Amino acid sequence: RMETDYNPMELQNNTGFEEDSDYRDFEGTDVKDMRLEAEAVVNDVLFAVSNMFVSKTLPCAEDVAYINVETRERNRYCLELTEAGLRVVAYDFDQTDDRLQTPYHETVYSLLDSLSPAYREVFGNAILQRLEALKKESQS
Repeated sequence: RMETDYNPMELQNNTGFEEDSDYRDFEGTDVKDMRLEAEAVVNDVLFAVSNMFVSKTLPCAEDVAYINVETRERNRYCLELTEAGLRVVAYDFDQTDDRLQTPYHETVYSLLDSLSPAYREVFGNAILQRLEALKKESQS
């Protein structure tokens, strides 16, 4: 049985969990903080966009975070990050538009690839440079 640093009884009142205590233990240890996930997304691709940061205005929670991104083409977007992936929720920083029905992308790479030809070029060049560096390393 896995050791945990909390009392499994704390989860007793959460609706939607199975009554089986092993299942509750697993759920309690598997919570992802979307703000941390969002920070990681930003750090991963910041070099290939003009500006990108986690929204300080829109609420972050365990299951959702919002990321503002400005592409190299100077287009602004607000992205929603959930377990389902990333999607555009507005065409400006710190906004959400419930009427927008944009598709989810599994990765930030595919989302930005669909929004920004300049991102695609910068990211592709970065990959090529890394490959060249690896090739030189392996030849020495």
